[in-house]
Amino acid sequence: MRFSSLRSLVVLALSPAALLAQEASGTRTFMKPDTGLMVWTLAIFVVLMFVLSRYAFGPITAAVEAREKALENAIESANRDRDAAAKLLKEHQAAIDAARGEAQKIIADGRAVGEKMRSDLLEQTRKEQQDMLERARREIENEKDKAIIQLRREAVDLALAGASKVIEQNLESQKNRQLVESYLSSIGSLKVSQ
Repeated sequence: MRFSSLRSLVVLALSPAALLAQEASGTRTFMKPDTGLMVWTLAIFVVLMFVLSRYAFGPITAAVEAREKALENAIESANRDRDAAAKLLKEHQAAIDAARGEAQKIIADGRAVGEKMRSDLLEQTRKEQQDMLERARREIENEKDKAIIQLRREAVDLALAGASKVIEQNLESQKNRQLVESYLSSIGSLKVSQ
């Protein structure tokens, strides 16, 4: 291959030299066809065509076809990658939208649970407050009853002490106490019914 390339280069280098030699002699005219020049030109063209078709056009065509195939493969690969990227983008966008929806649902559920807990706590607090008020009322009522009983006892004791002083004798205290208590309870029931 190297030898034939070298031979074709020598032929190419000599052909302009022959043309220049003819021009220098001055015998050449532009209007008159020169058959020798035409033969040499045709011979060089045929040899050059043969050499180029045998050694250059095949590799050049193969290189162009390989480059074309590589470009087509690169374009197809780029299209596949673009389609895959678009598909992944859609999937990720759908996942993001789903996550946003789920987050909104969780937030709404959290708010609902918070409101329910708040209302439950308020209701429990109201109930405990009512229970405390009822307990306080009962305790006040019990203390009031105890105070009334204590007052009656003291009133009975004072009445007996006053009656003993008046009568100047010591009356039997248990009997007198029952008598006064029954009298005071009848007075208390009369005041309540009025």
